[in-house]
Amino acid sequence: MRELVLHCLEAQAEVLSDALLEAGALSVSVEDADFGTDCERPLFGEPGTEPDVQAWDRNRVVALLPDGADPAQLLEEALAEAGLNAEAAQDWSLRDVPDADWVRLTQSQFAPIQIAERLWIVPSWHRDDPTVTTHEAGAEDAIHIELDPGLAFGTGSHPTTHLCLAWLEAELPPGAPMLDYGCGSGILAIAARKLGSGPVTAVDIDPQAVQSSADNARINGVELDAMLPDGLREGTFQVVVANILSNPLKVLAPMLAARVAPGGDLVLSGVLERQAEDVAAAYAPWLKMSVWRERDGWVCLHGRRD
Repeated sequence: MRELVLHCLEAQAEVLSDALLEAGALSVSVEDADFGTDCERPLFGEPGTEPDVQAWDRNRVVALLPDGADPAQLLEEALAEAGLNAEAAQDWSLRDVPDADWVRLTQSQFAPIQIAERLWIVPSWHRDDPTVTTHEAGAEDAIHIELDPGLAFGTGSHPTTHLCLAWLEAELPPGAPMLDYGCGSGILAIAARKLGSGPVTAVDIDPQAVQSSADNARINGVELDAMLPDGLREGTFQVVVANILSNPLKVLAPMLAARVAPGGDLVLSGVLERQAEDVAAAYAPWLKMSVWRERDGWVCLHGRRD
């Protein structure tokens, strides 16, 4: 296979990428053409938001071509689709992509990872690996959660998920009914069930996340109720966990606080250290929230209802 490599300015990067895909490219990536030089600059925004700009000042666009494709013709069609003249892509070149078993190569990068003292995330391709045992995991009572990297709704690699999982392992009361609000892949709900919780309700606004949670629970051999918010019945839970972002957490404060049973625990994450005070203030009328633990600039807030 071959890649078409060309350079363009910031204003052209997005429209040219889309046009290359329309013209038949298998994939397109945009890189900083000044990477590794003094002119390199970061490109990012606040977590959960879009960056202010969508490309760098000077961009390297890399398009993977299907076998047999004419690069000059594909580029001509892309430029016409993007409304750009030929001068916009005069400096282009081709490079070979070596053959490889990309699935196996990708899988080799992801070994089982330890999330907390007992909790491990184990990709499906390690399910029957004889070297992945509870002894190798470092504890006779290690708990494996089977989730594959690359899932749209998260597989435990983010610090906020680590924090919530660590709280569940350390503090979850045995047999406690739990609500996981904003469940995504269902990783927190699944971990709770494997750690000995009572019934777990997993809620998300995205129907695909609800289905993902249900599917992952089945793969992991646990039961939970996954649903959209409209399906959540009245009632309270001994533990309520929400790992989303600070602004939604503040908006949801009255509802989430009301779902915590007297004497129950509320666990919040998706909160940067500098946002912790504002989020805690939003819950102050119902619970006193404080930082339980910090990781890589993110915090887990915990409060107990009187």
